[in-house]
Amino acid sequence: MGSEEATSPRFNNTFVRPVNFYLSGFSNIPHITYYYVFLCFVYIMTVIGNGLLLLVIYMVKALHTPKYMIVFNLALTDLCGSTALIPKLLDTFLFNRRYIVYEACLSYMFFVMFFGALQSWTLVTMAYDRFVAICFPLRYHSIVTKPAITAMLLFSWVFLTCQVAFIVALIDRLSFCGSVVVNSFYCDHGPVFYLACNDTSLNNIMAMAAFLLFICFPLVLIAITYVSISIALSRIASTKERLKALKTCSAHLILVAIFFLPIFGTNIAALTSSIHPNARIINSSLSHTIPAFLNPIVYSLKTEERTKSEQHFINIYSPSKFAAH
Repeated sequence: MGSEEATSPRFNNTFVRPVNFYLSGFSNIPHITYYYVFLCFVYIMTVIGNGLLLLVIYMVKALHTPKYMIVFNLALTDLCGSTALIPKLLDTFLFNRRYIVYEACLSYMFFVMFFGALQSWTLVTMAYDRFVAICFPLRYHSIVTKPAITAMLLFSWVFLTCQVAFIVALIDRLSFCGSVVVNSFYCDHGPVFYLACNDTSLNNIMAMAAFLLFICFPLVLIAITYVSISIALSRIASTKERLKALKTCSAHLILVAIFFLPIFGTNIAALTSSIHPNARIINSSLSHTIPAFLNPIVYSLKTEERTKSEQHFINIYSPSKFAAH
């Protein structure tokens, strides 16, 4: 496809639609093909790992618990999110098919943004599970029930679908009468609407709202749960018992750090100062792919140890332990 055909605008009343966008990807980085091969490896291992995790949780009836409903949802989200992003990314840059149809670009944007937001809020649901398990261990099974977790997860899917669909739909009110080169490795929301030649103030507001809703607010909620957990653990006299209780949170804390720190740092840097497109692309691509890759590894290694710690914690966190405090 020639560049003239790819960039020729399509008029729809007062709006100018490009036939295609052009994904620029990395600029002036030698041997960048190796990075795409690395992402291909990550994707293959992500599919295998999360696929096996989903299969094990589905087949083993002992894992049909509220906690593993959340793990199942996270694995499904990781699998779908990686599939929405990486195969198209590899096709775009390994085979130099950088032009993407306008409508396909918006769909690409929706699915990558949606599954990223869903992963964020699934980590919040996990934090809630850990909060109840440690702060209210004797009431855990009456609070964290299958209907309650199902309702929380279903609400996340429906609510985030509506929010992301609205954000993406606002792109369709813009006119693109200039450049169609998207300075990213996929149809990223910010780099796309920055190309518009009419008023993008509403899109900018929604971009800020999305950052707050999908990144900041979940991170604040997770922080609050761990402050509460720390307060609860401070009431336990034995350091050994505190460490046993913290082991039940280790996998979740690892995933929170891996997921939130890179994407939070990238967005803060982009808002407060200029960040090189290559640095943004590396941070963004890794934050979208590495957590999904590590999720099944972390959970398969930590499951048995965490289960034993939870059972031990119910015993140590009984009312008799606090009679002297």
